[in-house]
Amino acid sequence: MTAAEFPRAAIVGLGMTGMGKVFDRTAPQLAVEAIRASVTDAGLRMDDVDGLLLNPGITGGIDIKLQRDLGLRDLSLLVEVQSFGSSAGVMVAQAAQAVSSGAASVVVCVFADAPVRPGAGSGAAYTDPARRLRPGFGGLAAAGGLLGPNVGYALAARRHMDTFGTTSEQLGAVAVSTRAWAALNPLAQMRTPITLDDHQQSRLVVDPLHLLDCCLVSNGAIAVIVTSVERAHDLPSTPVHIHGFGQGHPGYADERGSGFGLVTGAVQSGRQALEMAGVTAAQIDIREIYDCYTITTLITLEDYGFCVKGEGGQLAASGALGPGGALPTNTGGGQLSGYYMWGMTPLSEAIIQARGEGGQRQVDKHDLVLVSGNGGILDHHSTLVLSPHAKN
Repeated sequence: MTAAEFPRAAIVGLGMTGMGKVFDRTAPQLAVEAIRASVTDAGLRMDDVDGLLLNPGITGGIDIKLQRDLGLRDLSLLVEVQSFGSSAGVMVAQAAQAVSSGAASVVVCVFADAPVRPGAGSGAAYTDPARRLRPGFGGLAAAGGLLGPNVGYALAARRHMDTFGTTSEQLGAVAVSTRAWAALNPLAQMRTPITLDDHQQSRLVVDPLHLLDCCLVSNGAIAVIVTSVERAHDLPSTPVHIHGFGQGHPGYADERGSGFGLVTGAVQSGRQALEMAGVTAAQIDIREIYDCYTITTLITLEDYGFCVKGEGGQLAASGALGPGGALPTNTGGGQLSGYYMWGMTPLSEAIIQARGEGGQRQVDKHDLVLVSGNGGILDHHSTLVLSPHAKN
């Protein structure tokens, strides 16, 4: 799709529940709460909604029966989307295409999950052998104890280190800058500032990743509403215009010679989104990067072209990513320190920044905001380019 063919669509509503150790509501209940809040934020009514896209997270707690929980009737669009952490960007792109084509007029995109259980470790849902063990040779790694994403991202980090000389301290610089943003965000779960020494002294999870290299796990829900540009300007909410989107799924095999840990699908998805928006990486004002691990931030920034490949660590160490830096990145604290709502974490903060509603953390120049999604272990990627201004 070229810039000239781009769907004229905008995000007009944002709804967020409390996030973190929220144990008093199920995933469907959280989803309903977030959706109703997004409809109110948009200045719409529930019966205006004729499209629903949902992403159920790791536990699969919501599905298309959510329509009944919401009391919605005669939907034109109802789809469960699962591209893991890239799903938020995928849903927004599908919603934009739907409203542009006339397939639907007001589309809700929602993520809801409740993987954290009282008395259990926050990452238990992501290391449950029942979810990870596979029959045959595909189960050998898990049978040997290589369970969950920590191991895969540790391998990616080690390969990046061995290839480019990236250091643990440079990964730590990502964690420190992200926490500095979170300290300014009243919605963030972790707001106490940290130092590089704090990062280095935090326990190793899987070498070379320390605890402060790893994201939070949260219960909660976030919903956004997409409609046409024409309708958006008749609503009381501040519209956030969708200028570009893209996807990239490299499909690397676990074998010698793959680009795993070095290059991701962010290259492809970023190129598509930027070309559709008609801009370059140099024109982006704010970067909301999927940061399930500090290494993910570094690789993604490189792949989008914000620095030369292999120099992401140096970029982070320079202080460019934090408050007052030249390249403000993950301005709400990201998933490392803010809240972990898969791809809705960077998307929600992008909307807040584009609207100019960031409070103490608001970046003055916010004409173009880039949002990344990452799913699996660097397997799936989505990119959005958003703006408070309509595209010419």
